[in-house]
Amino acid sequence: MPAEDCDVIVVGAGMVGAVLVQMLADAGFSVVVFERDGLITDWDSGEHDLRVSAINLSSERVLTALDIWSDVCGRRASPYERMYVWDAGSTGKIEFDCADYGLTHLGTIVENNLISFLLHQKIQASRNVTVIDNVELDAIDQGEKKVAVRWGDSRSVRGKVLVGADGAGSWVRESLGMSVNQASYDQLGIVAQVSTEENHRQTAWQRFLSTGPLAFLPLSNADCSIVWSCEQQLAGELMALGDSKFSQRLTESFACKLGKVTCTGPRKSFLLASASVPHYIDNRSVLIGDAAHVVHPLAGQGVNLGLTDAAVLAEVLSDARNNNKDIGHRLTLRRYERWRKGDNLLMGSALTGMKNLFGTKINPVATLRGVGLDMVDEFGPLKRLFASKAMGISGDLPDIMRVNTG
Repeated sequence: MPAEDCDVIVVGAGMVGAVLVQMLADAGFSVVVFERDGLITDWDSGEHDLRVSAINLSSERVLTALDIWSDVCGRRASPYERMYVWDAGSTGKIEFDCADYGLTHLGTIVENNLISFLLHQKIQASRNVTVIDNVELDAIDQGEKKVAVRWGDSRSVRGKVLVGADGAGSWVRESLGMSVNQASYDQLGIVAQVSTEENHRQTAWQRFLSTGPLAFLPLSNADCSIVWSCEQQLAGELMALGDSKFSQRLTESFACKLGKVTCTGPRKSFLLASASVPHYIDNRSVLIGDAAHVVHPLAGQGVNLGLTDAAVLAEVLSDARNNNKDIGHRLTLRRYERWRKGDNLLMGSALTGMKNLFGTKINPVATLRGVGLDMVDEFGPLKRLFASKAMGISGDLPDIMRVNTG
């Protein structure tokens, strides 16, 4: 098949890639998107996805602009009004309440596959988007004015820009020979859905244990989704337990904060590691989301960082086109890289630092971090700074993500 032209080629249609595709399509760009596993065409309203995301307020603005947020909330979503974090190794704690900031909520817990399903529906209905799925890509050809992706029997598509939105094991990144710095956290993350004796009170809970953080995230059916990050040996032991024993360990590890905990379904585990690329861009090519950076899940910031990448890149490409500039030129893509790389590195380093700080068993350090937590909880301006970062309402944001908090 002869090569066809488009404005932007996107590899990967997970949440981050799909958001970028739809934003570009809405802005009038022609887009070809590759999704190896195919788009999600059906959503099971009876079964909760084990993988959920804490969508912050700025990410909510993006999904609202794409006209799917009301559908997300109408199907199944759980806004949380408070966050409560405490340290098992000290008396330290910190609590955030949306009322203190004149807001109705701090964020929303949403199943990953629900967001992807609604985005995929819009993509399939868009006249500006061509979807190519269930294919194995072969190679990337970078030219002076075009970049091409090849697959199958000499099939190819050409665009002005290629975007790698294909996750932590990015094929685009590897095919272009872009280096990546990776490090294991020596932890596994265990996810499951649980019921609790006491109501979750629309609160996102997190307890820092010496073996890793344990989070309870509120769901719309009064259950909670847990993310238990722990050392690999312990994780293996926990995954081998029957439901009753696992529920007992979970209740104890959470200090009975919500009473007795009962695991109501299957568990899954995944390896936790950090990753960052020294350079987000190459010749007419750019990385976003987990293809560019992977952070610890303890603060639920991974998807929000990726959605910010997508919104920034969409704004940068639109600005370039509106000013009659080449959207694939290195200077255009460098603007995106400069905009996002520093913030992503800072967040990744901060989360790794928190994981290490709360993982230490040295008593004096535990005492000091407890004092630190209490000081932040009592000191209004510093607490507001932490809250604004968690909600995604501070920093150098693209226009679409700016939140008016009064």
